[in-house]
Amino acid sequence: MNITLKQLHVFVTITQEKTLTTAAEKLFLSKPAVSMALAELEKQLGHKLFERTNNRLLINEMGKALLPLADEQIERSKAITSLFDKNNFQGKLRIGSSNTVGNHLLPNLLAEFRDIKHHQAQSIYVDNSTCIGKKLKEYELDIALVEALVIDKQLHIERWIKDEMVIVASPAHPLMNQEQVSIEDLNHQHWILREQGSGTREFFITHIGQYLTNLDITFELSSTEAIINCCAAGLGLSCMSSTAARHALQDKRLVTLPINIDMSRDLYLVWHKEKYQSPILKEFIIFCQQWTLNA
Repeated sequence: MNITLKQLHVFVTITQEKTLTTAAEKLFLSKPAVSMALAELEKQLGHKLFERTNNRLLINEMGKALLPLADEQIERSKAITSLFDKNNFQGKLRIGSSNTVGNHLLPNLLAEFRDIKHHQAQSIYVDNSTCIGKKLKEYELDIALVEALVIDKQLHIERWIKDEMVIVASPAHPLMNQEQVSIEDLNHQHWILREQGSGTREFFITHIGQYLTNLDITFELSSTEAIINCCAAGLGLSCMSSTAARHALQDKRLVTLPINIDMSRDLYLVWHKEKYQSPILKEFIIFCQQWTLNA
């Protein structure tokens, strides 16, 4: 059996892209070349790796068993290529992040990492926590920093740092006249929230929304800045990270409502349990853990 790195690379790319056409475009190969490489790999293994459904290739159980091994071989080949480079930390880091972390924490963390480790090759993918977890499972990301607790037996999850949440409103909102706001006061209010799947939305539902007998979600928006602008315009209340709201609070476009509820939450580091950890990935994980202590 003579399995090549090209065959493994084709296999991993098809797993991520789901079709031969998009995999070929990503690999800068012709569609027949990709199809042939997959066919040769399946022939050598004696097993099909995908189920063919409506021109889509969906990985089967044999493919899922091969995926972590194929990913490891590809990463190890990159390590061999850069073995004699003066900078031992080679390879591209694919970092996933939920919106609050990606917009407000990750830029500073990554700038410090680059400055200290002299590693410049990173990509960042920002989406809600649910989508990030899916990409980790499909080996499209190496590591993620997220807001929501992504529970999945394939993923390693560890607490990272604390984040403080706040309920925000326009300075002219009627509830600002109260010294203390109760859960009951939050009933019959117009709420402007993040989309389902986001860690911020999950926090709101768990800590506040589930206790409201009349929850009016006026807008669902994927942009925190859009939510801030809607709240500042007096269109409703929202729940968000104090880090995300800090500039609007400093500018007095928004104010926080005084409510006696524990509004702290954990942020998390997440990666696939079977993902091969290259030297640079290990270094980044350690850096994040230490950055937690010094942040």
